[in-house]
Amino acid sequence: MLFNSLDFAIFLPIVFVIYWFVFNKNLRLQNLFIVFASYVFYGWWDWRFLFLILFSSLVDYVVGIALAKQEVQVKRKVLLWISIVVNLGFLGFFKYYNFFLDSFTTAFSFFGTDIQARSLSIILPVGISFYTFQTLSYTIDVYKRQLKPTKDFISFAAFVSFFPQLVAGPIERASNLLPQFYNKRNFNSKLAIDGFRQIIWGLFKKIVIADNCAQFTNDIFNNYTDYSSSTLFLGAFYFAFQIYGDFSGYSDIAIGTSKLFGFNLKQNFATPYFSRDIAEFWRRWHISLSTWFRDYVYIPLGGSRGSKGNQIRNVFVIFIVSGFWHGANWTFVVWGALNAIYFLPLLLRNKNRSHTNVVAENRKLPSVKEVFQMITTFGLIIFAWVFFRSENVEKAWLYLKRIFEFSIHWNEQLKFKRFVFEIIPLIGVLVLIEWFSRQEEHPLKNVKYPTFFTFFIIMLIVVFGSFSNIHEFIYFQF
Repeated sequence: MLFNSLDFAIFLPIVFVIYWFVFNKNLRLQNLFIVFASYVFYGWWDWRFLFLILFSSLVDYVVGIALAKQEVQVKRKVLLWISIVVNLGFLGFFKYYNFFLDSFTTAFSFFGTDIQARSLSIILPVGISFYTFQTLSYTIDVYKRQLKPTKDFISFAAFVSFFPQLVAGPIERASNLLPQFYNKRNFNSKLAIDGFRQIIWGLFKKIVIADNCAQFTNDIFNNYTDYSSSTLFLGAFYFAFQIYGDFSGYSDIAIGTSKLFGFNLKQNFATPYFSRDIAEFWRRWHISLSTWFRDYVYIPLGGSRGSKGNQIRNVFVIFIVSGFWHGANWTFVVWGALNAIYFLPLLLRNKNRSHTNVVAENRKLPSVKEVFQMITTFGLIIFAWVFFRSENVEKAWLYLKRIFEFSIHWNEQLKFKRFVFEIIPLIGVLVLIEWFSRQEEHPLKNVKYPTFFTFFIIMLIVVFGSFSNIHEFIYFQF
């Protein structure tokens, strides 16, 4: 079920009314209803994969309780590895089986040996990368004794399957979300209104920015050999805003929807395109995933401690693994490695923590230096996005090669009338609004005239929204 679909527009009010007016006096029934609604929400796409969520929940629930009772370290490690193997086993099979098989056969063909291997017609379960990491982090935290395991299976199942963030995050930690299922929730009108406004802002970024950009991005990337370098740059520029509007828009809708039900999820995006270097960008982009890899991969490897050689190794591991998490394609591996290369100069000069505050803090406008830093960082990000968007590495290189031919044919671009009259100004509106609210969780949170401003955003959605085709969210494929 898509957030930008009529199905969800009907589903959400029904769930909201039943949740607050039927089950509001019984916490256990309220949590059970969340599980039911979440399974309906996910099963709307394909009910057959509900067993994966249920099985994963059962495994980590049982492992968590067993870890609390077990004092022998060897046995505790065995329990941990049961959770890791089960969760990553499902993820590996559904997401990476054909990739590894094709890479294996290609490698042998390169050395002159042909191996006949048949790929499987495997359907990738929506959101498997997200809920797998969410439930896996619970087991790891219990193993480290940083979290007490729950004995309430209904609450745990609700934590794993919570429908607002089930299929594309944010990847919530049990320490933040799980305790919220233990406590009675009373309707908070202020929180609900804030949630509604955040949903509206998320829909603006998805329907107005991302989906409009998608029309041009898809055409340009699919026919890149027919266009000049200026148009190809435009395609990469559009994709940067398409993926930002699409993914951060989803996160805003998810967080806003959670507020309607009395839950607080952590911020997942913090105006990342205003970053002054690549390190700051990764502290502001997909925060829940970045911090997951930091805590469960980077720090256990040694993080920024040890020799420079170890630090460089750790950086490449974290970025390449992060890239591979996004999909079974070498383009994502290259994209991750490229971001590691961007990061290295900062690491080697100990500058990777230089920008931890908000750009132009307590000022309306940035300095010339800050403008240069933001433009440079954004340019590097656009360059890397080409690999993320391309079908394979070869096409990405050809796309970039044609960009750097520096040919300009404006007549060809003027055929895209909506580019001239709508898209760039709408992106400008997005950038302007986010700039002046860059210290807020979302622009409609503490705006001076909230009702007027919310109505203004709604009008932009109605007038400029792309409603002809319902576009799935990009991160559903991850």
